[in-house]
Amino acid sequence: MRGGRLLPALTWTLLLGATLTWAAELTDVDPAPPAARSRDGAGPAASAAPGPGVRLPAARRPLPPSPPVRIAVPSLELGAPVVPRPLDASGAPGTPPAEMAGAVGWWQRGPAPGAAGPALLAGHLDTASGAAVFHRLGELRPGAEIRVHRSDGRAARFTVEDVWTLDRDRFDARLAYGPRRPGRAELRLVTCAGAWDEAARAYTANVVISAYLTGSDE
Repeated sequence: MRGGRLLPALTWTLLLGATLTWAAELTDVDPAPPAARSRDGAGPAASAAPGPGVRLPAARRPLPPSPPVRIAVPSLELGAPVVPRPLDASGAPGTPPAEMAGAVGWWQRGPAPGAAGPALLAGHLDTASGAAVFHRLGELRPGAEIRVHRSDGRAARFTVEDVWTLDRDRFDARLAYGPRRPGRAELRLVTCAGAWDEAARAYTANVVISAYLTGSDE
């Protein structure tokens, strides 16, 4: 992401605290995301929901926790290693360093992919030298499959349910990262989007992919 942070540090500081209390708040979360609002109001700028003829499968029971090791997105011809990352010193998400722009970072303080709750995987859109691992992430649409291979040998299969493009200055962390359905195993993929702001050294928006567990392979 050309050295820019994925999200403002304050957002991630608040998100860290929210994650530690998710278990107590599950029943208070609206099970469906609010409708997208325009750029004239707070909230997401745009969204993609299932189109005509797209039938989303039923959710599967969460798996026991196990760290992720690799992600595959067949429709994007994407396959990449996953590495655990903390928040960085500024409070921004710990995406892999620029020299590992082909890898995806897993926020290790949150749920593991396949376990109950929303697991967060973040990756770079690009670097100063070219495209990075999530440069096509915004092309995903509801119904697409995501596979996360885990250290227990299982491949957790997720189905994309919606795609959000969120303005950086109106970012809704609860919408982006809060659980959509209590008790489900969910996945969020996030990267930068919008225009590059040279003064801020950051992009003006983020793409957030929301998916949920629909199966697993041994």
